[in-house]
Amino acid sequence: MYRILKSRYSSYLIYAVILLASCTGKRQTGESPGNGSIEINPDYRNVTIPPNIAPLNFIITDEGHRQYVTATSYKTGYEVTIYSCKGTIAFPLRKWKRLLSESTGDSVRIDITVTHKNKKTADTYSSFNIYVAEEPVDKYIAYRLIHPGYYSWSRIRIMQRSLESFREKALYDNHLLEKNCANCHSFSDRSNERVMFHVRGSKGGTYILKGGKLARTDPKVDGMPGSATYPAWHPGGRYIAFSSNQVRQSFYSQPEKSIEVFDLVSSLILFDAESNEIMLISDDDTTKYMSTFPSWSPDGRYLYYCRALQVINPDNPELEQIKNTRYNLVRREFFADSVSFGPPEVILNAADSGKSASFPRISPDGSLLLYTLADYGTFPIWHREADLYIMDLSNGSSEVMNINSDETESYHTWSSNGRWIVFSSKRADGRSARPHFAYVDRKGKTGREFVLPQKDPGEYDLMLESFNIPEFVNSKINLAPRDFARAAKAEPLKAKPSEKGPGKNKEKIRDIPLKANEKAIH
Repeated sequence: MYRILKSRYSSYLIYAVILLASCTGKRQTGESPGNGSIEINPDYRNVTIPPNIAPLNFIITDEGHRQYVTATSYKTGYEVTIYSCKGTIAFPLRKWKRLLSESTGDSVRIDITVTHKNKKTADTYSSFNIYVAEEPVDKYIAYRLIHPGYYSWSRIRIMQRSLESFREKALYDNHLLEKNCANCHSFSDRSNERVMFHVRGSKGGTYILKGGKLARTDPKVDGMPGSATYPAWHPGGRYIAFSSNQVRQSFYSQPEKSIEVFDLVSSLILFDAESNEIMLISDDDTTKYMSTFPSWSPDGRYLYYCRALQVINPDNPELEQIKNTRYNLVRREFFADSVSFGPPEVILNAADSGKSASFPRISPDGSLLLYTLADYGTFPIWHREADLYIMDLSNGSSEVMNINSDETESYHTWSSNGRWIVFSSKRADGRSARPHFAYVDRKGKTGREFVLPQKDPGEYDLMLESFNIPEFVNSKINLAPRDFARAAKAEPLKAKPSEKGPGKNKEKIRDIPLKANEKAIH
C-alpha cells in the first residue's frame, strides 16, 4: 500500500511542477497544436499484448524539453509514471510486470505530457490504450540475425531471446565455425530438448540436439538434388520431414527488387532421427512437381507442403519460367505404423488465382492454417506484395489478415496455446525484417500487431540485421556457439536409404533428378 501511495504521490508532484511552470496555472487543452495523437517509435498505440511480454519502451518524437508518461490500469487504478528529458520512455521491469498483472483481460491507458523550455505551457496529448490479453505467450523466441542481401556470410548468428525480459543469448555464431552459413533451425513442438540446425560450408551438416547431446549428421543420400533443407519435426519427435532443394539466386539491377531466390528442383523426404534413415516421400502422379516447405498438423496425422508444376528448366532457367512458377497448398495423410503416406490432396489452389502460397502453419488446435501469398515463386521474403492469409480448415475459406503492411510479411509460427503468432515484416524500411506479434482469437480475428520490444527503443533504427525465421520456444535452450565448434570436429553421421515405405525406396531415391548445371539469371 505504501508503494502505491508513493507512486501516486510522485505522479501528483510531477503534475504540480508542470502547473507551476505555466503562467495561467493550467495545462494547455483544447485545439492547441500539441493536442491530438502523438507519434511514438515503435508505434505501440492500441496494440494487443500478452500479460507476460517485456516492457514496451518507446521514443516520443515530439521535440519537447521534458516528457511525462503515465500508464494506468483501468482494472485497478495502479499507475506507473516515467519522466524523460530525451524522449526515451523505459518502464522498470518490476513495475511493468505488476502493471500487466493488474490489467490482464483489460487495458492500460497511456497519457503523455510534454513541456517546452521556452514555453510556459505543457502539451497534453490524447491518451491511447494498450490491451492486455488473458493468454500468455511462450517465454522465448529464436531467430537468425543476418545482414539482408545474401552478399556475405561474414556474420550470422542464431539467437534466443526472452520475451518476458530483454535477455538474449547466442546459440550459434559462425565466427566460431569458419564463418559457415546457418540457414535453418527447427524445434520439435517448441521444445528445447529436440532441436535441429542446418549448416552449410566447410563444417556443413544437420546438427541435431537430442538427449542433451549435439550431433552432426548428414541426412543426404546419393541422388538427392540437394541437402535436406527446410525441416519440420513430426509431433512425435522421431521423424523430420525435409524438402530437398537445389536453391539458386538471381540478382536484379533495378532498385525496387534486388534478388530472387528460387528452386531448380525440389522434393520431400522423411528422416528417421533414431535410425538415421532417409525415405523419399514419393508422388505417384506422373506429372512433374516441385515440393517444398513441409509442415505437420499438430496431431501428426497430415503433412502439409507447397507444390508447383515443374516449369523451370534446370539446365537453362529463365526469368519468365520463375515468374510462372506458382505453388499450391497440398497435404497428405501420414500412417505412422507403416511409415507411409496417402495421396496428395490440394487444399488451396493458389495458382489458378495467379498467386503462389508458402509456409503453411497449422494452429495447435488444428482449426486454422496460416500461410503467405505472393505473386509467384517460393521465397516470399523478397516479394513486397507478400501478405499473410488465414484459412478456416473446417470449411476451407481464406481471408487476408489485417496485420499486413505495404511491405513484405512472410515467415510465421504459432504459440503453444494458439493465441499468438510471430511473423517477419519489412514494414520499417522495406529491407530488414523485424519480428512482429499478433493476438489471434478462436475465429481467426486479430488484435493490432506490435514489434518485438527492445530495452533501447531506438535499437531498430541503428541496426541493419534482419531477424529471420522467428520460432517460439517454451524453455531456455542449453546450447552455446562452442558446442557447435566441438560437434563440428566429428565427421557427420551419414544417413542411409530406408527399407520402410512404399515400393523399393532405395530405387525411388535414386530416381530423384541429379544435380543440374548452375545457371545465373540476369
